This record gives sequence, structure tokens and C-alpha cells, in this order.
Amino acid sequence: MKTALLIIDVQQGLCEGVHQAFESAEVIKRINRVSARARAAGIPVIFIQHESQPGYLEFGTREWQLAEGLHSDATDMRIRKTTPDSFLRTDLEATLKAHGISDLIICGMHTEFCVDTTTRRALALGYPVTLVEDAHTTEGNRYLTPGQVIQHHNATLTNISSFGPRVTAVAAEALQIAA
Repeated sequence: MKTALLIIDVQQGLCEGVHQAFESAEVIKRINRVSARARAAGIPVIFIQHESQPGYLEFGTREWQLAEGLHSDATDMRIRKTTPDSFLRTDLEATLKAHGISDLIICGMHTEFCVDTTTRRALALGYPVTLVEDAHTTEGNRYLTPGQVIQHHNATLTNISSFGPRVTAVAAEALQIAA
């Protein structure tokens, strides 16, 4: 078993302004602790960055950059994507295969879009997932608070069994990371 950490869409444009993700600063701190432990254990860290139409998360803009306060290292990998699925039209799957990755740890933004879609696709491709239950966040919507969205996805994703591989939700501080 070889694990990789996927940090999905923790970008400046999602951490500020009217669309700021819920408790983004606290989530970034938890992600930093998880990624530091992953690097110390020799586990690959992969940042995934979403890019959209001009004016919102446009490639190379300030808003597209990794969020302020998010720690990265020269050894970390980066993958650009244009859909909620981090595997679709990207080299993520090839990168995982090239590094012999069999299991994933996932955290990031937005819970009900890119975190959810990438987690489900990972399961469909045969990757068991550890979802860092307190290190993914969202803006919420007109029907659900951000906290409700997060709790719903922690419960829903861990109950999916039809793919074979499963999702395990673990708090950042309780996450055991070993090479």
C-alpha cells in the first residue's frame, strides 16, 4: 500500500470575499498539519488547482494561486483541472500509477463539488479514500449551511459500498500517516 495526499482547490479565490469557504483559515491550518506529516512520512502531496473562465479562478491570476497560508514544498506536485473531477482530462491517474499509489487521502474545497466528485471517481477507479473529515469545506447554499454540507458528505461518502473500495472519514489530528 502506498498513499498520496490530494489537496483539492485550496485557492485564494475560494478563501476570500463573498464566496469565502466556511472556516477556511482553520481548514488550511489542519491541511498544513496533515501535509507536513505526509511529507515527513515520504507520502507524495499533490495540489489540485481548478481553473475556469476569465475572471474567476483564471489560470495564473491571484485568485487561482494556492491560498495564502497554505504550505507547499518544492517536492509537491501540482495538477490543473477544469471540472469538479480531478481525474477528468488531467494526468492525475497517470501520476498516481507512475508513483505506485494505491490509496488516497483527500481534503480541500468545495465539499459538495470537487471533493465529492473526486472522491467518488477515486472509488470507481479502485482507490480506497481517507477523507479528512475536518479538512474539507464549502460555502454552503441556500438550503444547507456549510456545516450541514460537510456533515452530510462525511456521512454519505463513508456509506458508499458499491464501488468496492470504501471511504473512511478521519479527523486531521487522529489521522495516522505512515509511509
